[in-house]
Amino acid sequence: MKILMIGDIVGDPGRQVVRQSIPILKQREGVDFVIANGENSAGGSGITTRIYTELIKAGVDVLTSGDHIFKKKEIIEFIDFQERLLRPANYPPGVAGRGFTVIKANNGLKIGVINLNGRVFMEALDCPFRCASEIVQEIKKQTNIIFVDIHAEATSEKVAMGWYLNGKVSAVLGTHTHIQTADQRILPEFEQTAYITDVGMTGSVDSVIGRKVEQVLHRFLTHTPTRFEVEDKNVQLQGVIVELDPETGKALSIKRVCEKLIDDSK
Repeated sequence: MKILMIGDIVGDPGRQVVRQSIPILKQREGVDFVIANGENSAGGSGITTRIYTELIKAGVDVLTSGDHIFKKKEIIEFIDFQERLLRPANYPPGVAGRGFTVIKANNGLKIGVINLNGRVFMEALDCPFRCASEIVQEIKKQTNIIFVDIHAEATSEKVAMGWYLNGKVSAVLGTHTHIQTADQRILPEFEQTAYITDVGMTGSVDSVIGRKVEQVLHRFLTHTPTRFEVEDKNVQLQGVIVELDPETGKALSIKRVCEKLIDDSK
């Protein structure tokens, strides 16, 4: 079985390449299930109900998120009723939404997905490590296939989460920094858990993490408030495909993917 994890979708350009690429990857790579981080899919920050529906129709099975999940107020009332839209599980008790889900793929297998937010250089939430441990035990009652999106700033925190969950889940996949790393591997000892520090970004690579270069440079140079707009040059989908044993949930391989948006207008 093959599961595709798509890195942070940034704005309309990111959504365009998602719509284009999912059918291609399903046919070419034999992808059975798709997870995508959608917390930047609405103009570069947050997600709306309309965009959630758009991405699900495009072939995404589960949408994860992070620290921008509640940027659009409409999502607060909406998220409680959507089992395919996650917010970080380590938000305090009583926060709208859910931090994990179990969804049945088209082949009938159940896929568990956990969404966590890091705490280093980010707003402090509950401990993602203890939270993950409790949720893994809960999901194990239904399936051995468990994917974890660790949405974090510090590479050390992501690596630590990989080792912490090594042998307990199918994959620990980092998001948030928007830069695809080259450290994908199956972690040793148990040889069961796929890991990468960051799966990358789905948006313009000729940008500063999806935003127009000149606007970001102005902010750095002047330290004054600047409106950041989504860039639409050289748009790519970045992510990873994890192949696993459907019975044990053991990861067999992990590889990076990159699909460029085809401009049909030319």
